[in-house]
Amino acid sequence: MPAIPLPSTMTYIEITTPGGPEVLQPRTGPLPVAQAHELLIKVHAAGVNRPDALQRAGKYPMQPGMNPLPGLEVAGEIVALGAEVKGFALGDRVCALTNGGGYAEYATVPATQVLPIPAGIDMVSAAAIPETFFTVWANLFDMAHLGAEESVLIHGGTSGIGTTALSLCRALGIKAFATAGSSEKCEQIRQLGGEPINYREQDFAKVIAERTGGKGVDVILDIMGGPYFEPNVASLARRGRLVVIGFLGSPTVKEANLLAIMAKQAVVTGSLLRSRSTEEKAVIAAGLERHVWPLLAEGKCPPVLDQVFPLADAAGAHRRMEGGDHVGKIVLKVI
Repeated sequence: MPAIPLPSTMTYIEITTPGGPEVLQPRTGPLPVAQAHELLIKVHAAGVNRPDALQRAGKYPMQPGMNPLPGLEVAGEIVALGAEVKGFALGDRVCALTNGGGYAEYATVPATQVLPIPAGIDMVSAAAIPETFFTVWANLFDMAHLGAEESVLIHGGTSGIGTTALSLCRALGIKAFATAGSSEKCEQIRQLGGEPINYREQDFAKVIAERTGGKGVDVILDIMGGPYFEPNVASLARRGRLVVIGFLGSPTVKEANLLAIMAKQAVVTGSLLRSRSTEEKAVIAAGLERHVWPLLAEGKCPPVLDQVFPLADAAGAHRRMEGGDHVGKIVLKVI
C-alpha cells in the first residue's frame, strides 16, 4: 500500500501550566514522527483517565522520557510504520496504550502496545479499552493471580477501572464486591454483576465479613490508598492480596498493624502502569489479546461509556471526571 498523505500540522491538547481543567488548551504543531519500532496513528478518539488529571495538576510522577502531552489511550488507524515494525499494515484499525500524547489528532505508539480493535467495537468504544483493561489485567490477574474460584473487592466500582474490573469478573465467573457512594451507582454495580456496598452508609469491612461468613475476600483492588489500608487488610482472606493502584484518599499510611498482615500471610503490592517498561507493557498486551480480546469480540465485557466530548473540550471532560458523577469511561472524539 502506498504511503498515506499526511498534513504538516495537527491539533493537540497541551497542559499550559499545572492547574485545573482550564489549563488544557488546544494547540497547533507538527505531527510526531514514528521511530523504528513505533506506529503513527491517526486518532479517531482518545480515552480520559485519572492519571491525566493528576498529570494536569502536577501530581503525577513523570519519569524521564515520558511524553508531556496528556492522553494514555487512543483508537484510530495506522498511517505510518516505523522501519522495524512487523505485523501491521497501513489502514489497520487499532487501539493502543500510549506513553502520553493521546489528546491529539495523531500519536506515535510503540508497536507492542498496539492491538487490533476487537470485532464489533466502534472507535469511540475502542478508545475506552486500553488504559483500564491493561491496568485491570496487569494488577488483578498478572500480579494478584485472581482465580475463577476466588472473590474480589473493587473500590470505586463505577469508575473506568471499576466497571472494567466488574465486566471482566462477570465474563470470567468471578464473585465481585464493589464500593460506590450512592444508591444509583450501587444499582449500576448490580447491573454489572457485582454485589454493591454503599461506603457512605456502610462499613465495607463489616459488610465483607458478613457476606463472606468471616472469611474475607481473596483480592482487593484499591484506588483510595492510605485511609483504606487497615480496613482493606481486615477484609482480606488468609493469603489474600491487596493491590493498590491509586491514592485518591492519600498516598501515605499513618499507622499500620503489621501483625494483621503477618497473621493472614497477606501480600500488599501495587503498581503504576505508565512507568512500566515497554517490554512489560508488551507482555500485558499479549495476555489481553490472548485471553480478553475474544471476550470483547463476543460482547461479554464491553467497555462502559459515560460521556463523549470533542477534543477541543478536553477541559470539560476533566471537569466531568473530577465531578465524580460519571459511570464508566469518558472519551474525547477527534474525528
